[in-house]
Amino acid sequence: MPACPCGGGEYSACCGPLVEDGVPARTAEQLMRSRYTAFATGHPDHLWRTWHPRYRPKNVETGGVTWLGLSVLEVVAGEEDDDDGVVEFEARFSGPDGVENMRERSEFRRRGGRWVYLEGTDPRED
Repeated sequence: MPACPCGGGEYSACCGPLVEDGVPARTAEQLMRSRYTAFATGHPDHLWRTWHPRYRPKNVETGGVTWLGLSVLEVVAGEEDDDDGVVEFEARFSGPDGVENMRERSEFRRRGGRWVYLEGTDPRED
């Protein structure tokens, strides 16, 4: 069985059901991990449906880089009984300029009973 790109175990028991079957995330961190996995595996439909309509772009692209790994740095709220959450992470990727790291502090909100991604900022720019 293949490993999940997010590092959370076996794909079929980790992010696979969320990315491929639309199973709702239980926590903000679980949604963030599934969104990373969707970027890594080329599933823009999952990104589209989990992005808050007010914030999502017209088109969602997943190509251009190869995702190499994910590290969750901090989780603030975002549990099953919360309405808001923040997840800070660092993702490694290989692109036209070689191997790089991106860091993001992502905001999530529960909307209609489901977690959705709002937007992210680079905490190094605060």
